[in-house]
Amino acid sequence: MDYLYVKSLHVIFVVTWFAGLFYVVRLYIYFKEAEEKSAEEKRILQDQYKLMIRRLWNIITWPSAILTLLLGSWLLMTPIGQIYLSEPWMHLKLFFVLLLYAYHISCHVLYKQTQKGSLHFSSDKLRLWNEIPTLILFACVFLVVLKNTFGWIFGVCGILGISVLLMVGIKFYKKHRRCRKS
Repeated sequence: MDYLYVKSLHVIFVVTWFAGLFYVVRLYIYFKEAEEKSAEEKRILQDQYKLMIRRLWNIITWPSAILTLLLGSWLLMTPIGQIYLSEPWMHLKLFFVLLLYAYHISCHVLYKQTQKGSLHFSSDKLRLWNEIPTLILFACVFLVVLKNTFGWIFGVCGILGISVLLMVGIKFYKKHRRCRKS
């Protein structure tokens, strides 16, 4: 198969994998927040979230992660991939990809918890947890597009700044919600 077709498929499955990772943690947050509802509401909501999580995880997220790995490995075995493998930016990108798979596995642990009916993270911790793939995405995109360490550092510092603003916003929103309930 032509290199560009494989590369196109790789990018498509990276996108669907990230979509799954972003959305599944949002579902974990909703699952956790359902614990604050009445017993009947909690049961109905958590059953629905468990179903949504299971379908997303098994039909979109895991297959996308596997296809991303297979297609990415295929690309690295091509002559162009071999050239890229000699570049420092690619080593750093592959490190971030490894971190993303570690994140994926940790999300699988959370998946198993939800399917058993409990989740050991607070919704606030899950909101912060949801920012990790964003940081990895920024780092990888800057590395691939700019192909240098400075671009990666600039991009990640920028997203870290945005993350700090998001954390402040989350704290403000949480405080606002508490005041509104009172």
